[in-house]
Amino acid sequence: MAAEPISGSAAGVAAGSAIAKYFGLQLGAGAVAAALGFLVLWPKTAKEGFARLVSSIIASMVFGPALVAFVYSRYPDIFASARALAVAAGVNPQFGILYACAPLLVIAGLPAWWILGAVLRWFDKRRDKDIVEMAEDVKDAVAGVKNG
Repeated sequence: MAAEPISGSAAGVAAGSAIAKYFGLQLGAGAVAAALGFLVLWPKTAKEGFARLVSSIIASMVFGPALVAFVYSRYPDIFASARALAVAAGVNPQFGILYACAPLLVIAGLPAWWILGAVLRWFDKRRDKDIVEMAEDVKDAVAGVKNG
């Protein structure tokens, strides 16, 4: 039996839906990572909060797929189990992949929250210094770690 042709608009809608689902998951995971960051370390200003929120979402989108690929290469049984759980729950097996990937995407977004927060606060403490004085602070901190 031959497949029926799909109109251009239907194909475009299907492609757009797939893209929205893919980026929606990553945006959602990044937002969850940022929300967890808000629970642990509240930003001092709205500007800092926005910067950290965006950085968590971007980190989730950039590093999340690499983390998922790494985990899948090391522990493929997690994904097979997730598919089986989805089937047992009576939903599409692809949702099982979603269940396995979403926490990994969140985990990939969390470090950006803390790293950016630390960097912003480090610069805030040195607001009155020029670049040379900041470089000396970095040099002293590195020397302290090596000697300590």
